[in-house]
Amino acid sequence: MAGSSGSGRAVPEYEVPELHTRVFHVGAFGALWKQHLQRAELAVQGAAAQDGAAAVAEDLGCGLETAAELRAVCSIDMLKSPDKKEDPEIISEDSSLVTLRIRKKALERREETIIVDRTCRQETFTYEMESHAIGKRPKKPADLIEEGELFLTLNIFYPVIFQKHKDHKPYQTVLVLGSQKLTELRDSISCVSDLQMGGEFSSHPDQAPEHISKDLYKSAFFYFEGIFYNDKRHPECRDLSRTIIEWSESHDRGYGNLQTAKMEDYTFNDLSIKVGFPYFFCHQGDCEHIIIITDIRLVHQDDCLDRTLYPLQIKKHWLWTRKCFVCKMYTARWVTNEDSLAPEDPCFFCDVCFRMLHYDAEGNKLGEFLAYPYVDPGTFN
Repeated sequence: MAGSSGSGRAVPEYEVPELHTRVFHVGAFGALWKQHLQRAELAVQGAAAQDGAAAVAEDLGCGLETAAELRAVCSIDMLKSPDKKEDPEIISEDSSLVTLRIRKKALERREETIIVDRTCRQETFTYEMESHAIGKRPKKPADLIEEGELFLTLNIFYPVIFQKHKDHKPYQTVLVLGSQKLTELRDSISCVSDLQMGGEFSSHPDQAPEHISKDLYKSAFFYFEGIFYNDKRHPECRDLSRTIIEWSESHDRGYGNLQTAKMEDYTFNDLSIKVGFPYFFCHQGDCEHIIIITDIRLVHQDDCLDRTLYPLQIKKHWLWTRKCFVCKMYTARWVTNEDSLAPEDPCFFCDVCFRMLHYDAEGNKLGEFLAYPYVDPGTFN
């Protein structure tokens, strides 16, 4: 396979201390783990099937009766209210806990205002991203992740053109399985470039765009260790890497023999990579993202074991949304240029303010301006 270069090692060694490893083959690394670990150490649900009381008794050196009592007292179920009908999201008025009373006031304050403070949003993201899927099991046995499966942690950075955060802010951290195809990661990456709508709509703002960029421009590639993995699933997909390869070969620029492969034919187990090294994802022609594989490990019992939920997003960077220039409350949905009614160029408006300012009661255009649909970078918040 193209992804299995002869120089790929089975064990990652650090080429640059504290930065990244030398090249190693992902599948060979996983196979090496399986050779050296016992079956019980690889099992994803073996421990749950054992007699829990016996395991506790052995660890603590106590009798089975004492161990069973300890398990019952320390059970997670003891944290739940005995009243099954009680909604944990509702805080009672007569709560004696100071923390709950403070929490109740904070929630009431948030409901009274449109603008939600950043701390609240980040707090919600952390809970949803990192806690929601922990320990989750699939409903169908066929969707259970197999023992010995590899997990890779990837940081996906903002597009290079996104000047503010391009150097140091990963906006997505995802977990992928070693057995998943590269196309599954490609489809899971959320980028505002895919949602752009072409066209100028000042004369007919109600006309819905027929397509977004993702529908029109489906070409994309990943770059890992001298190989461009192109998305060729659709007839209209182009080889975006061809220009780069021709440029490299034109004057022998020292990049060696760059190769191409179909993204849909390769899994992460087929790749040769460096942990901690910056790789590349390109889509929409020139929307370029740095991707860094930060960790590789085996699945364990506390992980989300539902294969259908992967690639699993575990962290997302919060981004300030651009507010409407007029009301300062709602997220901008339109951007205007050469606008005789706006104090600056370009100027951003929410849908309500845009229509109130630029059109009369019959929907006729007022003044001269160019209007384009605006997709805010914080839309994935």
